[in-house]
Amino acid sequence: MRKPSLRARAWISDICYALLVLVTGCFFAISCALLLSQAIRTSPIRSWTNDWDAVIIAATYLLVCIISIALCVKRRIAVRRRLQRIAKTHYSIVRKEVPQPVHEYISQEFARSCLVAYESQPRNTVHSGWGRPGTRLSGIRFRRALLDTIAEIDARARLIIPSHPNLKPHARMLHHFRFLLPLLPKDEDGLSELHYYDSAIQLARTVDREPTEEEYQRGMDAVASILQMLWECRSEMLEESRMQTNSVIS
Repeated sequence: MRKPSLRARAWISDICYALLVLVTGCFFAISCALLLSQAIRTSPIRSWTNDWDAVIIAATYLLVCIISIALCVKRRIAVRRRLQRIAKTHYSIVRKEVPQPVHEYISQEFARSCLVAYESQPRNTVHSGWGRPGTRLSGIRFRRALLDTIAEIDARARLIIPSHPNLKPHARMLHHFRFLLPLLPKDEDGLSELHYYDSAIQLARTVDREPTEEEYQRGMDAVASILQMLWECRSEMLEESRMQTNSVIS
């Protein structure tokens, strides 16, 4: 059977405590009312006037209520102050704080835990679509990393071409960034880095299998080349703008 969570148990505990306080308060008020009515019925004049028994009963109940509230408040303040004295930061246990056997046992258990954690780390394990542990690609999911570069290149391209068309969800990169093609050099096969980037994105979007490390690396090389070209164009634009501003001022 599944155990309730910590939040659920705390919620149930608060409800039970509230019900206990409510029931106790009801019985407290009912007993007070019954005793007051009994005192009035047994008085000679059957009235509140000069009925000292009713006054004593009411004063007694009021005193008990005040003392109970004071004790609850005092207990709550004491618990809060004690919790505040507990250090929030971690302090290592030194030899003088505990007996020697206890300190040795703690040290051995700590060393054992560290050894178990180290030996439990994956080694020579390859998961399809993920970087190998222990390499610079460790923890990187190739498909997600390639798709995340679309927004970065699009934002950088808008700095060069403010009228760049809006990005559509399933648009080919070769079509969406077609205005960047004249700025990119081509290899001996007549292909630019944008062609290789488009192939990597289509692979990440449509193919059922996960991209390999080589495919991911080729796509990221294309991303780096495109971003470098955009950065150089941006620098040339700023430099030209600065020179025009200086010429106008002079």
